[in-house]
Amino acid sequence: MKVLDASAVLALLNAEPGAETVAEQLATGDAVVSAVNFAEIMGKVFERGVPEPDAAALWRRLTIGIEPVSAAVALRAALLQPLTRPLGLSLGDRCCLALAQELGGAVVVTADRAWRAVPGFEFVFVR
Repeated sequence: MKVLDASAVLALLNAEPGAETVAEQLATGDAVVSAVNFAEIMGKVFERGVPEPDAAALWRRLTIGIEPVSAAVALRAALLQPLTRPLGLSLGDRCCLALAQELGGAVVVTADRAWRAVPGFEFVFVR
């Protein structure tokens, strides 16, 4: 299973460097995002002026599952704060990592190279 960070999905949507790598990761059909990352992604889509029906259709074509942020994931995200604060990771970033932990060590797909310094995760860096 793969947990995608908002940066990876936005790289794909914006046809940025790394988009092909993200598309390859999606091809396996086992990609998810946390509900927090989904909110981040859709917020950026709406900022670009995409109407809600079009944004919803776009999301369905991506075939990425959305996982709720349970109390267990929220607690894991909070526990990651001291480790990740010096790296500038946001709450959404920590929720992504916490979801990967909760899913039994899922691979984390991100465009954010600062995450290299976070121990204990398997990463795919898309650029």
